[in-house]
Amino acid sequence: MAYLRFLTLSLLIIASISPAQTIADESAANQLTEQEKQDGWMLLFDGKSTRQWMSIEEKPLAETHVQDGALNPHPCKYMLVYEKPLTDFVLQLDFKLTSKCNSGIFVRTSSLKPRPGKDVGYNGIEIAIDDTTTAGFHDTGAFYDLVAPNTNSMKPAGEWNHVQITSNGAVMEVEINGVPVNRINLDEWKSPGKRPDGSDHKFDTAWKDHPRTGYIGLQDHGSDCWYRNIKLKHLKP
Repeated sequence: MAYLRFLTLSLLIIASISPAQTIADESAANQLTEQEKQDGWMLLFDGKSTRQWMSIEEKPLAETHVQDGALNPHPCKYMLVYEKPLTDFVLQLDFKLTSKCNSGIFVRTSSLKPRPGKDVGYNGIEIAIDDTTTAGFHDTGAFYDLVAPNTNSMKPAGEWNHVQITSNGAVMEVEINGVPVNRINLDEWKSPGKRPDGSDHKFDTAWKDHPRTGYIGLQDHGSDCWYRNIKLKHLKP
């Protein structure tokens, strides 16, 4: 019953937020429609430059990361980062993977400085983006190693997909190609290394205490992948 309520709520959100839910055709890529502008959407990538993006060391990026109107984080040091920390928002973008690619979209990364012995991925929450067909803790739509998606609704490698990530207080939700696939309530994550059901995960963080403002990032894990139509709408407190 709880999942049915989540599904119904997610479908209502889909209907009310924006027509940007569908994958844009090539001629409309990396642009905001007039309706999106009126609804408060921001374009985070212009399709032509790395303006607004930086390395985890907060340095400018090479323009070689821009390829055919998309951002390719490979190769970089862990991930490309949007220049400003964000709080509550809806993030939409399209992604395309190469065969066997392992990538991810990070949110709430705080800070960008890795802790001793850890990579910067331990400082944020990753929505996994991987060329797989299963629906486990490390597959597309998972909150990486925290919550597995209920289904893998991703298209095959080489095709564009659309993802929406809602980050609103304690609750985060993920949709892939218009399908609600995951939800997490961080207030339930009270112990480092433990899921609410008592099973183990890899992170030494009690996620209920993690900052709810942080950076978003596009991960490089050794393979080419592309992100475009990166749009964000702030949610009002």
